[in-house]
Amino acid sequence: MRTIFSLLFLVLAFVLAFLLYKSIEEPIAFNAERATRTDVVSSKLEMIRDAQDLYRDITGEYAATFDTLKEVLTDGKLLSIRVVGDADAVDGGIVTYDTTYIAARDTAAGLGIVLEDMEIVPFTDGKVKFDIAAKQIEYQSTNVPVVQVGIRQSAFMGEFGDKKYQRYDQSYDPSKPIKFGDLSKPTLSGSWQ
Repeated sequence: MRTIFSLLFLVLAFVLAFLLYKSIEEPIAFNAERATRTDVVSSKLEMIRDAQDLYRDITGEYAATFDTLKEVLTDGKLLSIRVVGDADAVDGGIVTYDTTYIAARDTAAGLGIVLEDMEIVPFTDGKVKFDIAAKQIEYQSTNVPVVQVGIRQSAFMGEFGDKKYQRYDQSYDPSKPIKFGDLSKPTLSGSWQ
């Protein structure tokens, strides 16, 4: 009888150890997956932000669609002004300005901007695109262009895109977007920063 109780306690100890392991495994897996996915998505958003900056240098505004953004960065030209001579010389030296245009696609490639599938959200099997919006607003009595690009966290978090995982991190809200920019003020800061 004593041997049977010992075996039952041993089995019970293994079951409890397994349950303890499972209760610890889920929050660790959630935090690791959340960090990985958020890093990848924020990196792609940073690339899109660089593309929007380049687009603004070319056109003076932000792109409201990814098709427009890609088209201008593929076919557009960027103004380059080179100063020849010493513009700060006080002795009346000759200064000339060499104005040329360079292909935007060359600059985009140099900045690490990849135009193919730019709008596709990572971890979504190509089914989900970033939300993008751009417009002109009046800000401090001046018309300024603004842009906002982002996606809700639940779209790229996969199985962890449920509110129940909020119990492991109170700040986690899967319906909250990860984004850069703001349609109410001129900023390009990212929500992940």
